[in-house]
Amino acid sequence: MRNATPSLQRGEVWWVNLDPTIGTEICKSRPAVIISPGDMNAALPRVIIAPLTSKSHPLGCRPQVTFKRKRGLILLDQLRAIDKQRLIRPMGMISEELWLPVLLEMLS
Repeated sequence: MRNATPSLQRGEVWWVNLDPTIGTEICKSRPAVIISPGDMNAALPRVIIAPLTSKSHPLGCRPQVTFKRKRGLILLDQLRAIDKQRLIRPMGMISEELWLPVLLEMLS
């Protein structure tokens, strides 16, 4: 994300740069779902994201989705707050219905 700060909404998928990382944190540039709500995204210089991957092990905390005709997992176990400067470009949306219930169950 370079100059303007767009209105970032929960469920949007962005290409993000997650490097540098430490240990087992998921790394490199990859798609990620914005988890934080829109009002928080508008007020703060960072967002909470969950990375997407097509190469991982299914777990109860990793909802399976199809995005851009590719099957993958939302890694809700790898939630991360990132500065908006790590956002590279928007890619689309993933419905909250596919992942929010899993997240709420994790946090209860």
